[in-house]
Amino acid sequence: MRIAIASDHAAVSLKAVLTAWLREGGHDVLDLGPEGTASVDYPDYGYALAAAIEDGRAERGIALCGSGIGISIAANRNPACRCALVSEPLSASLARIHNDANAIAMGARLIGEEMAKACVEAFLSADFAGGRHQHRVDKLSAVDRTSAKVPA
Repeated sequence: MRIAIASDHAAVSLKAVLTAWLREGGHDVLDLGPEGTASVDYPDYGYALAAAIEDGRAERGIALCGSGIGISIAANRNPACRCALVSEPLSASLARIHNDANAIAMGARLIGEEMAKACVEAFLSADFAGGRHQHRVDKLSAVDRTSAKVPA
């Protein structure tokens, strides 16, 4: 599988661990940076990850920052990206099964290496269920949000 991975300075170490582990597992990993721990802006890397998914350079994405929050918000600014913030394997799996997430985000300051690997494994091994979930997922990428049906 082609997987894009990006982080900010707070998550460079976790990114390196996951990149090596994924490559050992036979995945084609596109490392979008950064390379070092000098301070960078997480939105730039979240945008780059979403662009890699949008243009087909990657099938899935892994976004990392200190908390996972900022980079997930940035990635989700692109309608082609459905990035779920996860901290344990069940959420990672359900993000794929129910939400057809094509990326996950994790917080390097909040999650250990083994739990991060477990989340990635759950995310990559799950398939979208479709069915009743499909029309909801379609709404996530819709440009026109005025057709939302909310009870009064």
